[in-house]
Amino acid sequence: MSIPESLPPGAWRVLISLNPTAGSTPAEVEVQRLVELLKQRDFEAEILTNLDEVARRANQNHDEGTLRALVSVGGDGTVAELVNRTNAGVPITILPTGNENLLARYLGLRRSADALAETIDAGNMIRLDAGRAAGRLFLLMMSCGFDAEVVRRFEARRSGHAGSWSYARPILQTLAHYEYSKILIYCDEPNECRTPNEAAASEAGWVFVFNLPCYGGGLRFAPGADGTDGLLDVCTFRHGSTWHGLRYLAALLARQHGRLADCRRFRAGRMRIEANGKTPYQLDGDFAGYLPVEVDVVPGRVTCVVPTAER
Repeated sequence: MSIPESLPPGAWRVLISLNPTAGSTPAEVEVQRLVELLKQRDFEAEILTNLDEVARRANQNHDEGTLRALVSVGGDGTVAELVNRTNAGVPITILPTGNENLLARYLGLRRSADALAETIDAGNMIRLDAGRAAGRLFLLMMSCGFDAEVVRRFEARRSGHAGSWSYARPILQTLAHYEYSKILIYCDEPNECRTPNEAAASEAGWVFVFNLPCYGGGLRFAPGADGTDGLLDVCTFRHGSTWHGLRYLAALLARQHGRLADCRRFRAGRMRIEANGKTPYQLDGDFAGYLPVEVDVVPGRVTCVVPTAER
């Protein structure tokens, strides 16, 4: 976690971006309470649902020096969308209402209007790196292959609110139909993408790239990932098959995957990922496209308003 800074004391506007479909239950009651609590603290709070309007207003208010915080009401995909639409330096915080809420948990933010109002009032902020894939920013992680195909299938059939159970059918469909490709990772600087006695290009069936040490289900692919070091942590597994996938999952659950001979972990600041078949990739839990893709880091790109007591 980076060294905390303070928001400008004269900033008094709070924009609340509400994603009406995030998570499994509506959040309107908690959002209205947040508005009331902020007004009691002499902040001007406004709820917006149109992302174009949210981004325009947030950028304008930030440039004017009046924006205290942009509140993302939703899950990890919602806050990632806001970061992609707003300028560097716009202070963002989260009222988590999604399924996993990985970034909110990492930052110590809870689904509590009272706690968030206090956090915004205190004005404590940190700066984090962002990953970037094909020009799109991601805050947590990206992955290529099987789990990205699950995300693609999930999004294709989603309508309205959805809980974690909604992934069951896409997982079963992917298990039945997914064809594994050979994925190759190339780094611009070979020394960054290599451990002793290994080649600069890495071949894998499963690829995971982390800006922060966060993944669904509490899986710890890269527990040392640091969002302030200017590097991405990469974890790959060599063999693409359901059988090997179950073996890798068991090792992850036991936190012993680093001991596997066909698991490779390294750090890199820039890379190209490609495949010999049509292979999807996802960013922060949202389907983003198909390989190949160029990936790099944008240091200090994201400004987060966080509780005074970190995590």
